[in-house]
Order: sequence, then structure tokens, then C-alpha cells
Amino acid sequence: MTDGSGEIAECVVTAARPGELELTVLDRRAEPRPEPQLIVLQAIPKGDRGELAVELLTEVGADVIVPWAASRCVAVWRGDRAAKSRARWGSAAEQAAKQSRRAWFPQVTAQADLAEAVRRVDAATLAIVLDPAASESLAGLSLPDRGDILLVVGPEGGITPAESEALLSAGAVAARLGPTVLRASSAGIVAAGILLSRTRRWA
Repeated sequence: MTDGSGEIAECVVTAARPGELELTVLDRRAEPRPEPQLIVLQAIPKGDRGELAVELLTEVGADVIVPWAASRCVAVWRGDRAAKSRARWGSAAEQAAKQSRRAWFPQVTAQADLAEAVRRVDAATLAIVLDPAASESLAGLSLPDRGDILLVVGPEGGITPAESEALLSAGAVAARLGPTVLRASSAGIVAAGILLSRTRRWA
């Protein structure tokens, strides 16, 4: 079992009652936070595709998931819906982290606008904007050993020229996944797998 912040306890069940388990701790250890960190700026998909994306991004290894209200998003969180939607994403991340036995649970942040997206690009060690028209392949990018890799996933209709200009001007690079165009809810998962498979985290 884990506290989600790197502390792990290996236990055996010594008693079981309805809704309750009694455990004996055999060993404790602390796992360092994985490097490099993967932050996914995920444009908000419609319906329940957002929670599915969060679940799978968590299983793959994303460390921070930022819901992004991109201009072409059909779904945008407003008012009370913002808190409820973030809570659903957070719950999906926590359950997926437990299922996949992660020592560190991912953080689901508040909804970001373009200004926050630009700030995150500027702060990242490497920021990548997924773009099916980009000349550079995601698999060909040089990746840092440490720091933050920020992956920007646009909505179904793609990011606008203004958004692209703002993100690239802040230091992001555009990269394509492959010859096909994936949905907003699946592109980040595939890209995260490609990136993490090329780091020591998956060695």
C-alpha cells in the first residue's frame, strides 16, 4: 500500500471483516519522485472521454494533468461544474494510480486558460505541442534526463493559430505522432507512452 507521495508499505492481511482489513506491515520504503516529470496539458474532451484520458494517462505515468480550456473545446468547465469536473478527474486519477500500483499519485490541477498554458511552457525543461502537420517526429526529439517535460494535447478541432503562436513563442516545439490523427482523448496517452519509453523511467 502507498500514501501516494512515495511512501510504500508491504503488508499481509491478518484479518478481514466487512468493509475492513487488518494488516501487518512487513517493510517500509520511500521511492523518490520519478525523473523527468511528465506534465500533460490536456484539452478538455466532451462527455466522459476526459475521465478515460485521465485514467489512461495515469496508468502510463503522467505526473501532472492540467485540464485545458482550449478555444475549440466543446466542453468548458464553468461555475460549479468546474469543481465537480475536476473532482471527477481527480478521482479517476487516484483509482487508476492505485490499480497500477504507483507510489506517486498524479496531481490534477485547476482548469487552465491560454495564459496558464504559456506559463507552463515557459517553466518546462521541454515543452511539446502535438501537431499532425509538424515536420519533426515526436520519436525523434531529444529528451532531458531531469526536469519537466510538458506535453500539450489540443482539442478535436486542433489548436488555433493564435494558441500555436503563443505556445511556440514561449519555447514549445511542435511534433507529430505519426501518419494518422488521433482523438484528443487518446493522443496524449500514445504520446506519453512514446516519451516515457525513451527515458530511464521505463528502463
